[in-house]
Amino acid sequence: MSKQTWKIAGINFDHFHMGDLLRMAHEHPNAEIVGISDEQPERMNEAQKNFGITSENVFTDHRECLEKTKPDIVILCPAAARHGEWTENVAPAGVHILMEKPFAATVEEADRMVAAMSPGKQLAINWPLRWYRSHITAHRLIQEGTIGDVTEVHFYDGNRGPLYHGADKLEKEPTAEEKDASWFYKADQGGGSMLDYLGYGTTLGTWFHGNKKPIEVTCMMDEPEGLEVDEHSITIARYECGLSKFETRWGTFTDPWTHQPQPKCGFVIKGTDGTISNFDYDSFVRVQTRDDVVGSEVEADELKAPFENPVQYLIDCVENDRQIEGPLSPAVSRIGQQVVDTAFASAKEKRTLPLRP
Repeated sequence: MSKQTWKIAGINFDHFHMGDLLRMAHEHPNAEIVGISDEQPERMNEAQKNFGITSENVFTDHRECLEKTKPDIVILCPAAARHGEWTENVAPAGVHILMEKPFAATVEEADRMVAAMSPGKQLAINWPLRWYRSHITAHRLIQEGTIGDVTEVHFYDGNRGPLYHGADKLEKEPTAEEKDASWFYKADQGGGSMLDYLGYGTTLGTWFHGNKKPIEVTCMMDEPEGLEVDEHSITIARYECGLSKFETRWGTFTDPWTHQPQPKCGFVIKGTDGTISNFDYDSFVRVQTRDDVVGSEVEADELKAPFENPVQYLIDCVENDRQIEGPLSPAVSRIGQQVVDTAFASAKEKRTLPLRP
């Protein structure tokens, strides 16, 4: 690997995944966390302690952080509806950006993000499910033609709720006051299970579908009493090859990283010559083919550098002048965002809609 040390700053701690991403930067042999910034200083306390960040490298003004630390890469974790704003805040500094999922709240905002990037700098959108062994293996098997042409992708995913855990998946018991104050439950900030999880399914679903786009989309969201946002959504997308389904849920019986709930979180993929089930956190996938209709387990691929996590992958792409590919790329994520936008409008209008341009 290159001997260059990549300077990384973490800016905006709206999403608790910042702690996970900073840990990846902290553990990378050629990376250094040079600064962190958030308008609410108490949200940075845990990261400052965990990664030994000195007080002079902790900021409440992102402009001061950028000016004094001069990072090469910025990790951004703002509320979903503020991704465009924060990309535009940071991109002029001439940095590469790793944006935590989702891509944006709308396609228009996603396009603003791409346009804001400085020439020669890369934008990556991190979808944590991209780094699960089972999903990586499923994609490889699809690429190898194991199940023929993909015709259906079925996705169900979520957790007990966004405030029941923090960085490193530490369990919490949220209070009513925390729920009322959280952006996750604010409609104008991109809250709700659909905007939290649907992009996972539609973006990885696009990856599994070979980057094909659906023709039209139908979606229904629940309308929980006393909440501005949904906690459950079901989206049906019609492709030329058939129907795919994407379901999001806050309120699963258990969190999938502790005990898989029923329905299980993850994917079931049908092709012209077989099927694959690839569930979150599993160390295997289950495959049916015409030669093995009973089906059998296939051990999931081991993660190897530079494909172990998004920080490692982005640094490798930058070092080797390679464009971001797959779900982290703006091109694939934009297709996923088109489906999300159309699904959201469909749920509000209570009708089927053609895919938004």
